[in-house]
Amino acid sequence: MAGSHQEQYTVPQLARVFHSLPHLNVSLHSVNNTFNLHSEIYLESLGILGSIPAAWLILTLLVLLVYLVTRCCDRKPRPRRSIALLKCSLAVLALLCCGAVAVGLYGNDDVHNGLVQLVEAAKQVESIIKNVRNQTDIIEATLKEKVQPDLTALRDAFDDYTTNKTMLIVLLAALENMKQNNSIAVNRSFEIRRPLSGISLAGAIEMGEKIEQLRWPITMAVLSALLVLCVVLLVGVARHSRCALITFSVFGLFAVIVSWLMASLYLATSVALGDLCVSPDGYLTRAVPSTLASEVLSYYIHCETTRNNPFTQILREGHRATSSMRTNLNIVTRLSVELFKDQQLQPKLSSLLTDVSNVDRFMSALSALLDCKPLHKHYVHAAKSLCHLGLYGLTFMLLASLAAGLFFTVLVWVDSHTWIYIRKRDYHQVNEQDPFLPPSAASQAIAARTLRGQGSYPPTAPPLNPNVHGTHNTIKQPLLLTPPPPSYATATARARQLHESMLKGGGVNGGGGVGDHKSAQHNQQSASGRAEHRSGLGDQPGQYATLSKQCKTLESSDFY
Repeated sequence: MAGSHQEQYTVPQLARVFHSLPHLNVSLHSVNNTFNLHSEIYLESLGILGSIPAAWLILTLLVLLVYLVTRCCDRKPRPRRSIALLKCSLAVLALLCCGAVAVGLYGNDDVHNGLVQLVEAAKQVESIIKNVRNQTDIIEATLKEKVQPDLTALRDAFDDYTTNKTMLIVLLAALENMKQNNSIAVNRSFEIRRPLSGISLAGAIEMGEKIEQLRWPITMAVLSALLVLCVVLLVGVARHSRCALITFSVFGLFAVIVSWLMASLYLATSVALGDLCVSPDGYLTRAVPSTLASEVLSYYIHCETTRNNPFTQILREGHRATSSMRTNLNIVTRLSVELFKDQQLQPKLSSLLTDVSNVDRFMSALSALLDCKPLHKHYVHAAKSLCHLGLYGLTFMLLASLAAGLFFTVLVWVDSHTWIYIRKRDYHQVNEQDPFLPPSAASQAIAARTLRGQGSYPPTAPPLNPNVHGTHNTIKQPLLLTPPPPSYATATARARQLHESMLKGGGVNGGGGVGDHKSAQHNQQSASGRAEHRSGLGDQPGQYATLSKQCKTLESSDFY
């Protein structure tokens, strides 16, 4: 039995869920939820359902705007604090967001496979319909353009014979029956083709292929971009990168917008697809042209044993007409051979027999093409591809877009709260009054300016002249090249060393009246000191007082 062995379409539960959602117009009144893209009221209800995620997007953007404005206007210095918890939260939320986007990629693949299978099934249905039209066209063309002219030519040839009137009457009667059967076969062929004349799936197939060729790569690119944003955030968290976190804060807003807009589109599409999948046969009944009778469409959609093929009677009459033509042609051929010895009739009779045989073969082939089983099989396959695989994939994409929108909203908020605690350079926070810790950069700059101002640390390294001063003290200093700016501890140690050298020099000078021996030693030391000082610091009056003052300045700086 055909019905017991044929696979039937079942309405998926998801289609019932989406179909049960309220369909409201602008005045919030319930409207008909039957799938009808030509109804403005129905399209309006879909638009209202799709505007729910869009309204949530507007509210989310307003909240984020207020939060970011308060952050921008907040000029209070941020104390250093631990952001480990914030970074862990960002990492976990980013991984969850990656999972949501991955679900969207999986759903996109299901939708793609469902649409590809739908288009393939539609191509098979279109191929069957096209074959039926082509064969009926061939039958009509053969009967009108070949068989009918040959019958007319034979009738003209038989009119010239007058010897055996009885056989001629039988011959002409068989020829007339062939003409009548030829007309019947032409009419039955037209009756088969007429309901299918307005049905063509080529335009819908071409449009579906073009839409899918654009939809699939664009969706893949958008979801991949969302994944890249999540990876940027994870890298910023792992590397403690302020730049990466700020980048995510900026582009994360675009991710929020894209996610919620995709959710709006997917929600409206899912509801429309649910309305279609609840009753696909009802939509086909309204969509097919009026030339196709409803009982014909119902026969191919359900393919039940209780329904008879509406083309059975037409096919039977057409096949009977072609069979009768073949029988009458055999009579005409046998009588014409007996009555007419003219061999010129034989090619015409052979051509006529070939054409009638071809028509009879095409009529038999139409019986197989017009059976409900192949068309019903492709119809069920197309419906399941769209309403099972496609609708489930679209539901995954809807849930993924909603989850991604929520995750990106939270991520932008937490990320904006995190990167403000990450400074461009991670300075050590120390107590500058602690003498055991390294000094700050400000103290080092003060010490360097003090040395430059007092002449002990020139900005460049000029050649130092020897000391020709007539004092009894000699201070030896190495040649000063252009050193890097001294640190605070280095400058202090140097000043103290100079101060101790000065004190030692004062001790040598401290003996009052000295003999000639000590005077000679003094002159010798003075001369050597002058010679060494020529290659040292040069002639600097008041040097010892300056060094003492310098040491006091550095020590006071150290104290404060």
